[in-house]
Amino acid sequence: MPLVNHARQEIHLKVVYYGPGLGGKTTNLEVIHARTRPELRGKLISLATESERTLFFDLLPVELGLFKGYQVRLHLCTVPGQIAHDRTRRLILRHVDGIVFVVDSQASRVDDNLESIRNLADNLRLQGDDPDRLPMVVQYNKRDLPSALPVEALQARLGVPAHTPRFDAVAVSGAGVFETVKGILKASLAIVGDPRRSPEGRSPSILPGKRASMFPSAAGLRPEARALTGEAPLPPPAQAPRLDEED
Repeated sequence: MPLVNHARQEIHLKVVYYGPGLGGKTTNLEVIHARTRPELRGKLISLATESERTLFFDLLPVELGLFKGYQVRLHLCTVPGQIAHDRTRRLILRHVDGIVFVVDSQASRVDDNLESIRNLADNLRLQGDDPDRLPMVVQYNKRDLPSALPVEALQARLGVPAHTPRFDAVAVSGAGVFETVKGILKASLAIVGDPRRSPEGRSPSILPGKRASMFPSAAGLRPEARALTGEAPLPPPAQAPRLDEED
């Protein structure tokens, strides 16, 4: 749900780029930051380890114009793609308003894309969000590579509904990057009510009804995620994951 600041007449939308490791999430944000006018962008914040370049997230506020008299400020974040960093991904997904799922188009990465889709659904349900109601667009990245599968084949193998907004991209060159940003902005604002009548803070959204889903059913998720859908009992507190737990 968007964050509304009436004093400054701003709507803040948090968009998270999700997908398999080395799929192009980080490249998307680096290109956006590099090609945006300095006065319209915030500081690019990077967290990385010595061994894994994708273990970081970026917070990038970009002023994108007015919506019903309110300035829209978009916060873009990436998540680490490696499954070992699931706790970090959960933390970054908190209060998310829209998802850009970045697909690695290479034939050898189909299983990695599928695993990431399942992980996204799992983590959204763990925090009480319905993945079938959250605004999302799909970016098919690395379209320039010889090993890239046709988009239609990827859609079929990944189970992406035909109505889901899609964007072909070559993130390293910037192709399709800004089109993707405009797509998720449009999708995210489509469910926002009138900010002038919303309370200060996170405002309620006008959520669309359920639609054809690219996500696995809750039955295939971990017990603690299934519990949020009412399909399984919640594990004892000692077994439940703590999202704010320290390493």
